[in-house]
Amino acid sequence: MQDYFFNLADVLQAELHTDEKLLLSFSGEDSDFIRFNHARVRQAGSVARRSLALDLIAAERHAEARVQLAGSLEQDLPLLRHLLGELRAQRAYLPADPYLNFATDGVSGETRVESSLPVRADALDAIVGAAGALDLVGIYAAGAVYAGFASSLGQRNWHACGSFNVDWSCYHATDKAVKCDYAGLSWDPGELQTRMQRAEEELAILSQSPRTIEPGQYRVYLAPRALQEVLGMMSWGGFGLKSRRTGQSPLNRMQVDGLRLDPVIDLSERHDRGLEPPFTPEGFAKPECVELIEKGALGDSLVDARSAREYGEPVNAASAWPASLDMAPGSLAVGDVLDALDTGLYINNLWYLNYADRNQARITGMTRFACFWVKDGKLQAPVNVMRFDDSIYRMLGVNLLGLTRERELLLDPGTYGGRSNQSVRLPGALIDGLRFTL
Repeated sequence: MQDYFFNLADVLQAELHTDEKLLLSFSGEDSDFIRFNHARVRQAGSVARRSLALDLIAAERHAEARVQLAGSLEQDLPLLRHLLGELRAQRAYLPADPYLNFATDGVSGETRVESSLPVRADALDAIVGAAGALDLVGIYAAGAVYAGFASSLGQRNWHACGSFNVDWSCYHATDKAVKCDYAGLSWDPGELQTRMQRAEEELAILSQSPRTIEPGQYRVYLAPRALQEVLGMMSWGGFGLKSRRTGQSPLNRMQVDGLRLDPVIDLSERHDRGLEPPFTPEGFAKPECVELIEKGALGDSLVDARSAREYGEPVNAASAWPASLDMAPGSLAVGDVLDALDTGLYINNLWYLNYADRNQARITGMTRFACFWVKDGKLQAPVNVMRFDDSIYRMLGVNLLGLTRERELLLDPGTYGGRSNQSVRLPGALIDGLRFTL
């Protein structure tokens, strides 16, 4: 794919007019997919996807397009030549773009992330074998994901990474289920078995009569999956330069009023994790790390190409939304979580989150799947669905009791338009006094 993409770029570059520049951003994958229902294979197949974004530039005017490719120069070049002509015609009617920004002195490079992925048949046998008699539904996706950049200024960049993601639920009855996942770069059937056994243990508790908890404040443990949902809301405008400069960030009070989170909170964008490409679609190199929150205080912003041009800052990200979020660990051992929780709620998953008051960073959402009542450090019973409503400044600030020492790498299972390369690495969080409204 790398040779194909670079050869394609060379041919298109030779057809440009003297006043034109061309940016090409390539994405692709060679992936296996298996869908399961009742712990049996219902659909299996593979996808070879090649997608190309073109940006034709002359002075401050530019026209963009994206096209799906066959992966063959003979088949794809006639289509791309025609598309180049259409972009040239469209550009004449477009206004100048004051925030157009692309690398003019970028450095070419190549990165290949090592991975150890199973043969599809072996993965299938491992999942079905580990599930046994469980009522499992889910999807397995694995393979190589590619990204490339080429410009008519001579820059060439390539990135390739292989990963796998098993995203599944084990059902007890109706809407009672345990949500699980196993993802990474190196496949380990033993780790899959361990997670499946944990799901089976939680299902046994889920089979008990559920308990309804009265509204109020409760001590809770948010497992990494649940904490990911909270940080996802923070990321919705929380770290982008433009949202901060325009006062639209939900973390605006940290910037304006000096509010802080707990000093244990260190949050960063780790471009060096290797799952996403180390360059932006405009050809800018990403730094290895961007410190978003340091010791509870607001840190640097994520600056994409357009915001960089608008506000005169250097580019440090492909977008204003984190793609490789990383939270530093705490000191609480996972094995001690139930004892530390003592009496309260053990929350594996949250969903339907939204802002109740964006200016105050107050969010609301629902518990989901396996949420348990804990008493005296013991799991007692499942809890019926509850709604929480609380601020980030309380959850990760004054009411935060601690973070776990162990962290979990969670890969985005999204496949809409292509397999996602986004990820987070998070601890669990022990919180005192989370507010539940119903």
